[in-house]
Amino acid sequence: MSRREVKAFIHRNRVADVVNALNRANFHNISVVDVQGILKTIGDDDENHYSVEVGQKVVKEVKLELVCDTDARVESAVKAIREHARTGQASAGWIFITEIQSAIEITA
Repeated sequence: MSRREVKAFIHRNRVADVVNALNRANFHNISVVDVQGILKTIGDDDENHYSVEVGQKVVKEVKLELVCDTDARVESAVKAIREHARTGQASAGWIFITEIQSAIEITA
């Protein structure tokens, strides 16, 4: 199997629980990036603000990224994210899985 990238967009207040769950599942090279998106707010008005660039209300979200080298690792990452990113709403974010065409190590 080729390597796959697992990318998830989740609510900011769920990121600590998700990262902790991924760490417990032996995922350690996780990128966490603050982004603006259009997820439905959890009910906290502080979470929602108007973006001039986007031209509408946006939510402060987090994008998580990690790379998996087996189907089992992909399944484990998705399970941890889905279980710990829940907010009680019908939709609490998205997970995307993509194939990595190549990976080039940066060396000395």
